[in-house]
Amino acid sequence: MEYGLQLYSVRDVTEKNLDDALRQVAGIGYKWVEFAGFFGHSAKEVADMLGKYGLKTSGTHSDWRDLVRDFDGTVAYHKAIGNRNFIVPGTDLWTRDKLNEFIHYARGLQPKLADVGMTFGFHNHFREFARTEEGYIPYFELAEKTEIRLELDTYWAFVAGQDPIQLMEQYQDQLHFIHIKDGDSEGHGKPLGMGTAPVAEVYRKACELHVPMIVESETLTPSGMEEARICFDCLKKMEKEIHQ
Repeated sequence: MEYGLQLYSVRDVTEKNLDDALRQVAGIGYKWVEFAGFFGHSAKEVADMLGKYGLKTSGTHSDWRDLVRDFDGTVAYHKAIGNRNFIVPGTDLWTRDKLNEFIHYARGLQPKLADVGMTFGFHNHFREFARTEEGYIPYFELAEKTEIRLELDTYWAFVAGQDPIQLMEQYQDQLHFIHIKDGDSEGHGKPLGMGTAPVAEVYRKACELHVPMIVESETLTPSGMEEARICFDCLKKMEKEIHQ
């Protein structure tokens, strides 16, 4: 199986040398990368780096307002690096007005992106599952009032008191990717296999639903790249166990 890495996991390297980060990520065994910034590089420079190390772009975490400000230019950059999945890593949904504003733009941007062969997605943290002062839960409102593609961060769902397995089943028609990650129930992240999140169950459900898995591990312990390696080894171990 092929796995992806959210490059925020190795931000201690990407912020200094994106090329070296991609080289090391490929060396670990990841085949896909999800960008969290381009650090001033042109699309051609990024595409050349990806090609040099045999990596593919699974998606990007990007500001949806970039599409509002310059749709054509933003799409051109993303397509040049082989990206077909524009993912919003979070936005202000904490008032009904802000939620409705994002829903309005999501409903408009999704078909425009579809027309150019791209998808519009959303990545959650734990707060989207908390009921607001106005009485709604942002994640469910967004999922049910749009056709936005969901990148379910299974760990943050777990921290929010949700059952990530149930969410994967409930929204499987919109589920495009998952972030597979680990940590304790208080929000302190750990490398895969070292926390209390239901990582093995998430892995099995992702395999069952044929949902691509993207590692995001954020603690930089002892370094981002070593943490990424620990996570990859855990994935390969689970892969072996489930298929033996």
